[in-house]
Amino acid sequence: MTTSENRAAPTAAGTGADTSGLGEIERGAAPVDADHKRMINARADVNQLLPLKYHWAWEKYLAGCANHWMPTEVAMQADIALWRTPGGLTDDERLMLTRNLGFFATAESLVANNIVLAVYRHLTNPECRQYLLRQSFEEAVHTHTFQYVCESLGLDEGELFNKYRTVPSITEKDAWALRYTQALSDPDFRTGTPEADRAFLRDLIAFYVVFEGMWFYTGFAQILALGRRNKMVGIAEQYQYILRDESIHLNFGIDCINQIKIENPHLWTAEFVAEIRGMLHQACELEVAYARDTMPRGMLGLTAGSCEQYLRFITDRRAEQIGIAPLFGETDNPFPWMSEAMDLRKEKNFFETRVTEYRTGGSLDWD
Repeated sequence: MTTSENRAAPTAAGTGADTSGLGEIERGAAPVDADHKRMINARADVNQLLPLKYHWAWEKYLAGCANHWMPTEVAMQADIALWRTPGGLTDDERLMLTRNLGFFATAESLVANNIVLAVYRHLTNPECRQYLLRQSFEEAVHTHTFQYVCESLGLDEGELFNKYRTVPSITEKDAWALRYTQALSDPDFRTGTPEADRAFLRDLIAFYVVFEGMWFYTGFAQILALGRRNKMVGIAEQYQYILRDESIHLNFGIDCINQIKIENPHLWTAEFVAEIRGMLHQACELEVAYARDTMPRGMLGLTAGSCEQYLRFITDRRAEQIGIAPLFGETDNPFPWMSEAMDLRKEKNFFETRVTEYRTGGSLDWD
């Protein structure tokens, strides 16, 4: 290998190379060659965005920017009036709503922490990192959403945001997912070995496939079912915006997982696939328990049983998206209307109800 080739393709991670982007600048090095870019254990400088290699990552960054919204743009007056009206919502609807909000209130923070403290550090590609920065902001917007809803309805803030400690089915889900972040957030953790690289893949599957791709969907179905009956329409509108963000998050995560598989086929062993199948099966069971906990009786055309069928349908779809055979063989979607809610290409201007009074930089008070 010539000197210039050596500069263009430094030693891969796991053998001493810096993949954080914070190492010493290699003076006089050649520009990055896109062929040297990798999802993990990069051979190319992660600070150089161009030339792009993974155009799908850049396209998702642009899609996220085009999908921009803020919760305070959504009017909450109708929701406030309905919430305060005796009998406006049934007791079962109120139980579902508060537990639903309680899960999401901290779930978005857990996802954001995983991105910032684990995924960003080890995903060594600049265009993917560019998308992760956008996703991190979106997770902050989602957490802001639940603060806004809580404040608007006058809910007990401490109680709502603490439900991940007090409602067992929420606690079990969050505790299950946190195990994967904890491993990767260890300052001494490094990718570059098969064991460590599989740990990173587990984290991506736990958060993108399970947390955002399975566990959010019961909650989306519940709130959108309220909105379909003209109840809590402001919250339902915000959930639709979140759902559209999450659809891009999910697709980005699936693309990352599959690209890592392509570049590192040795990681995808029969034993590892069996482990992932076990993860998906357990995650489905945890979400079914959550559906029963939030909906002990049927309402809004939903039951815990129909949610279980929906989760099995979703689990099978997620498995197939990462190249794993279906777990349950569930082919019937009991909530076909959810597909319409997730369709980013529908012709309706989905921002048509938004408040459009923006404060530009020139109008802000800079003290």
